[in-house]
Amino acid sequence: MRGKRYTQGHDPCIYYNKLHDGEFIYLLLYVNNMLIASKSKSTIDKLKKQLSPEFEIKNVGEAKKGLTQRLRETEKEKKFA
Repeated sequence: MRGKRYTQGHDPCIYYNKLHDGEFIYLLLYVNNMLIASKSKSTIDKLKKQLSPEFEIKNVGEAKKGLTQRLRETEKEKKFA
């Protein structure tokens, strides 16, 4: 991911990229799963298209849980609860 201009976070399984409009896109990896998070669906779709030649991508929809944490969604934002 570093070759695609993503920065590795403090955790070796987290990568992020600051986009031209100031927003961020996050890629979280765990074993053979990945979670892509961004405010923009088109940004997520673009990253999935970039990754598809290298990785088998299967869309399972929106995340409901992250490891053992539930994701809580409000009108303004999504957070780990």
